[in-house]
Amino acid sequence: MTKKSDKYDSGCPIAFGLNTFGDQWTLLVIRDMAIKGATTYGQLLEGWEGISTNILAQRLKHLEAQGLVTKHRDPENWRSFVYELTQKGRDLAPVISEIILWSGKYNTVPHAMTDTLEKVRTNKQGFEDDIRTGKLP
Repeated sequence: MTKKSDKYDSGCPIAFGLNTFGDQWTLLVIRDMAIKGATTYGQLLEGWEGISTNILAQRLKHLEAQGLVTKHRDPENWRSFVYELTQKGRDLAPVISEIILWSGKYNTVPHAMTDTLEKVRTNKQGFEDDIRTGKLP
């Protein structure tokens, strides 16, 4: 059952997924954590797309509220936090690999990044397993 404040209320599984991780910035934060191994606010802020600080803070709060990310104090710097994907977040591995494969098929810009695409094409199951177990990057 959903709360009245939730956007998701139709029962549609696609609507549920989009409500959970379906905007550009949320999925990019998940990407940076799952593939690049980002764990701190600063590392996430340094991503390729140039996310703003207020959007990043909002997305991290959303991901934490949805149970995809946990946040705890950095043991080396108690003024900072460490963010980690939960198993629920890591279970997005097949979604990530399928988006990568789809983009590899249709993204025709000359500067398209293909390193991760080749990893997925070569060993999709291994790529997904590495995300699920936290072995990437």
